[in-house]
Amino acid sequence: MGDKHLFVDISAHGFGHLAQVAPVLNALVERRPQLQITVRSGLPRERLQARLAPRFTHLAGNSDFGYVMHDAVNVDRAATAAAYRRQHTDWPQRVADEAALLDSLRPDLVLADVAYLPLAGAAQLGVPAVAMCSLNWAELFAHFYVRESWAPAIHAQILAAYRSAASFLRLTPAMPMADLPRRRSVGPVATLGTDRRQALRRQLHCGDDEKLLWIGFGGFDRPLPIDRWPVISGYRWLIPQAWACTRADTVAIETLALPIADLMASVDAVLTKPGYGMFTEAACNGTAVIFQRRPDWPEQHCLIDWLQTNARCQEVSPEDLLAGNLADTLADLWLRPAPARPAPSGVQEAVEILLAWLP
Repeated sequence: MGDKHLFVDISAHGFGHLAQVAPVLNALVERRPQLQITVRSGLPRERLQARLAPRFTHLAGNSDFGYVMHDAVNVDRAATAAAYRRQHTDWPQRVADEAALLDSLRPDLVLADVAYLPLAGAAQLGVPAVAMCSLNWAELFAHFYVRESWAPAIHAQILAAYRSAASFLRLTPAMPMADLPRRRSVGPVATLGTDRRQALRRQLHCGDDEKLLWIGFGGFDRPLPIDRWPVISGYRWLIPQAWACTRADTVAIETLALPIADLMASVDAVLTKPGYGMFTEAACNGTAVIFQRRPDWPEQHCLIDWLQTNARCQEVSPEDLLAGNLADTLADLWLRPAPARPAPSGVQEAVEILLAWLP
């Protein structure tokens, strides 16, 4: 069999791409302990290590940028358009450089979530490549820029790169991806955490009837004026340390020293934006969700539809969120029935598919 080398490219556009890749890689290495892994990502190494169990070589850097964001929910369209036009200036040379990098690393398989440059480079080199995600940048690019005169040539290059992959693992839930004939749908992907709520409640000196709510926006900064929110009796808010909030009903997440999956499994609810990692991990761990929609983000529709079937959830308006008018939202949330937890079946499904490329 021999040791095989897997090159993995993980987008640093938030933390959701890592949340998709990590459980698959962790399960893959359980089956193939000698697998050599190289990870290229702009995420900090410590962030990668917090999710990835196997040893890996880290190449710090980004081969994609996803979308330039004003904040966690608002896209900077002008800056994103400029970034795409820079990315595709002399695209053939960029692909050739990528192929040269891969040639120097000599991987047996390339896995991308969800950058398209490594797919194009692998195709030029003749190395098999697999993409995996709930979205692809070609579909989002068409949504935002289809009417721009400069966009068709760039869209064609993005789409050709995705189509060059041997397979695109379309994670449940996901965008349609009708333009990708080699798409292959698999089940949800999520990490199941250990329920540590009793220990966490003792640590925080919580009452038996006090609920823990985690505010997290998936790797993007979204400071909320929680200092000015009205106090809602019976709730403790777990928030980023950077917010420097001194209210008695808040706790800095970083001080809890819990793995993210265990934190998800130990809180009563998470307040977030639509995002694959937060939604699927909340549902699969039986955690309720309060969410604010993202203006004009096309992926959110399939995510919200899936969440409403698979988790106790409630939408909040941007205005109510900023003002902290959450008492009615929370009351409605707990009146909703809790559905059966979905199983993250896509993890093992993806592993089986990848193993076929790593004989």
